[in-house]
Amino acid sequence: MSAIAGSPAIPADAQVALALGRTRTRPGFWRRFMRHRLAFAGFVFIVVIGLAALLTPWLSPYDPYAMQLTEARKPPSLDHPLGTDKLGRDTLTRVFVGGRVSIAVALAAVSISTSLGTVLGMIAGYRKGWADSLIMRVTDVFMSFPQFVLLIVLVSMIGPSQTNVILILGLFSWMVVARLVRGQVLSVMTEPYIEAAVAAGAKGRRIVVRQIMPNAFVPVIVASTLGVANAMLSEAALSFLGLGIQPPTPSWGNMLNAAQSLQVLVNEPWVWIGPGAAIAMTVLSINFLGDGLRDALDPHAKG
Repeated sequence: MSAIAGSPAIPADAQVALALGRTRTRPGFWRRFMRHRLAFAGFVFIVVIGLAALLTPWLSPYDPYAMQLTEARKPPSLDHPLGTDKLGRDTLTRVFVGGRVSIAVALAAVSISTSLGTVLGMIAGYRKGWADSLIMRVTDVFMSFPQFVLLIVLVSMIGPSQTNVILILGLFSWMVVARLVRGQVLSVMTEPYIEAAVAAGAKGRRIVVRQIMPNAFVPVIVASTLGVANAMLSEAALSFLGLGIQPPTPSWGNMLNAAQSLQVLVNEPWVWIGPGAAIAMTVLSINFLGDGLRDALDPHAKG
């Protein structure tokens, strides 16, 4: 039927123009992302803290490692906006440098876990059969252990260091990504265009690269973003317990380690407020960023 009775028919040229107009006015990725105000604010904060961490030598005149005992335990002032620690080191400078370390550790660990989880999830979802059963049973075994307790045991066995923390966090945090990718692959494999590609003689590698991976891209990006926040919290907790980044290298976690005594908590709050607020604000911003990316990258999002 060309038109409903009693309604004027729309010319073909007008239909094309209307379709093009709707295509042009549909918000793109950046417009959809910027509409999520909390996500955009989180993105701005992450950029600011990242630039401050990278440009610390030019932003601060203080050496984050140099001890000045005559300046020890000084409260916030114009010279030291966040005061000094028990060794006379500027707290704000060490917060910036500690951010560089904490963020780098989290990004490196998530890169490992995301890559490993994506590969295993792809194999499980595409191959199915015994490969799927084996990978999923291994995933179940890894997920059956309390992750943080497992991290503590492993770090205690092999020794605390930056490299060891990255490897442990990366090699024992891939399970969620693997399950997510497997589910996406199984869902995409039932689509008609996959059957058409197989009928046309497309090879398995081409189907995975051209058809399956683009559809699993969005959930992996969102999961990786949230994984950075989890890795940052895990690193901070390990460092707080003395099992992560070791002094004198600053990280937000081992800076909080100095605030275990009641005297520091009550009488020297500037020692822990800086790194504590940095962890809280960064993790919160990353979570907001993940929510914004999920909404902006969703192919079914409405304009």
